[in-house]
Amino acid sequence: MRVFVTGATGALGRYLVPGLVAAGHEVTATTRTPGKVAQLRAAGAEPVVVDGLDREAVIAAVRAVAPQVIVHEMTALADMRSLRKLDKVFAVTNELRTRGTDNLLAAAAQAGTCRFIAQSNTNMTERSGGPVKTEEDPLDSRPVPSAARALAAIEHVETTVPVAVPEGIVLRYGNFYGPGASDVLLDAVRKRQLPVIGGGAGIWSFIEITDAAAATLAAVGRGAPGIYNVVDSDPAPVAEWLPYLAKVAGAKPPLRLPAWLGRLLAGEFVVGQMTSSRGFSNEKVRKELGWEPRYASWREGFRAWVSG
Repeated sequence: MRVFVTGATGALGRYLVPGLVAAGHEVTATTRTPGKVAQLRAAGAEPVVVDGLDREAVIAAVRAVAPQVIVHEMTALADMRSLRKLDKVFAVTNELRTRGTDNLLAAAAQAGTCRFIAQSNTNMTERSGGPVKTEEDPLDSRPVPSAARALAAIEHVETTVPVAVPEGIVLRYGNFYGPGASDVLLDAVRKRQLPVIGGGAGIWSFIEITDAAAATLAAVGRGAPGIYNVVDSDPAPVAEWLPYLAKVAGAKPPLRLPAWLGRLLAGEFVVGQMTSSRGFSNEKVRKELGWEPRYASWREGFRAWVSG
């Protein structure tokens, strides 16, 4: 099929584009940076330089290709060292998830594109109730003020995409790790700059970056409209996975901080992720997309990542 991939040089796109090409699809891939055109061409895609917030340019680029599938992976997350002011860090990404999504949906309508796959994440759902959430569980009804715009942007993607096109799919990715996906996380662990806050009872769901790309590739060809949690099979509390990552990375055990001090140093959003976040089930994506993660648990995934 003809597949139009935006954000194609990002952490996930750099694995998705070669996978699509290897599967026999005709891939057009976008970047905002002219210097990355050669990278896309080397991966086997036809490169296009376009800003996702330029509505007319996006529509023109999509209409020129008339793709059967659009994959929306546009973000702007180069600096993730501090999430104290989440909405400031995510300002451009929030725009790409609102105006950028609307631009691509308008382009899809004009080009006759039926299948549209968009990126979401698992960090914005309700932090109460059971420890493991499904796709039916709601987004956070009480976001911390510093993350309100990020939540609104995620909500826009998740409520708009499944109904705006005949085959609208939202992939709610877990926390990325792996080559090129989370170097900041590993660096912080090795420098003991990522402490366990407030006991570390918050539950995280991870997904290794090449597994995320493989799930996205599966969604290009199958799956009913709706939301899918793209996570591994082993949700775990921070108090379990963070010391393990430090151990396999050859670092000293992480420091431990009370929640009040964590709020002062890292902000309310990070403390929430450390103390009250919830994990996610991958039952739906495995059943309906026929996908299985190569790394069913972050345990073997972390080992492979660090040793690589």
